[in-house]
Amino acid sequence: MKTLAEIKQIFIDLAMRDDRIRAILLQGSRANSKIVPDAYQDYDIFLVVNQMEEFISDHQWTSIFGERIIWQLPDEMKTVDDQKAEKDSFHYLMLFKDQTRIDLTLYPKEKINNDFKSDSLSVLWMDKDGLFDHISKADDSDYLIKRPSENEFAECCNEFRWVATNISKGLKRKEITYVKAMMEGPVRHMFMRMIEWYIGTETGFSVSFGQSGKMMKRYLDKNAYKKILATYPDYKAKNIWDSIFIMMEIFDKYAMHVAEKLKFKYDHEEHENVLEFLQRQQSGKK
Repeated sequence: MKTLAEIKQIFIDLAMRDDRIRAILLQGSRANSKIVPDAYQDYDIFLVVNQMEEFISDHQWTSIFGERIIWQLPDEMKTVDDQKAEKDSFHYLMLFKDQTRIDLTLYPKEKINNDFKSDSLSVLWMDKDGLFDHISKADDSDYLIKRPSENEFAECCNEFRWVATNISKGLKRKEITYVKAMMEGPVRHMFMRMIEWYIGTETGFSVSFGQSGKMMKRYLDKNAYKKILATYPDYKAKNIWDSIFIMMEIFDKYAMHVAEKLKFKYDHEEHENVLEFLQRQQSGKK
């Protein structure tokens, strides 16, 4: 696996040989001083280029980085996401045989104007034209937990509970794939959002939750984190029932805390109504 210094030198050498490359930035977790580096981090590289169409008309130039195991060109894909909006950038996602992974973004120089804002996690490696003369020191400010509005908070509570009732319906019908989709889709999304806001209120909205909550265990005690892990059940109906009730308990606890801290109204009656409904569904009572 290539080191950060080796990756940087490859890109610097490439830019020195190719006048079309005007600037290089390191982005992502490797630009974040709060994250301890490890072997699994990607190299998120942002290149500002001239004549971008020349780069993307023949992808062979990327072979300079090594022999690939697999790659993906998301901006050329049609079947995975046919709702893609037009973008100025072009992305290469590449995993190499030496286990190095490079997520490379090309961006046309002519599109950089006064409105362009670089990611807060950006370390400048090269700038031939002074495009980033005023770039700030890399920090995670773009990724800090955001304070919700009262409407966002209320909608999160309502969505969590509403879709939870779909889980009970699926369980009664023994439609386990549907149940899992509901639980790990919209219900999980709202559940994690409430945990994120809870951590935000406890830290002054000064920390990052991380993708899929990967940072949360830094800010929760071990028992709380262990209880959250217990909400990831297997396919057995009993375990799913147990997990949804744990989710309801955790969600209600954190939602009340967030509401109190942020001076929001909280519909605890709705929680009790849905909890009773789920309990009756589980027991088979009418």
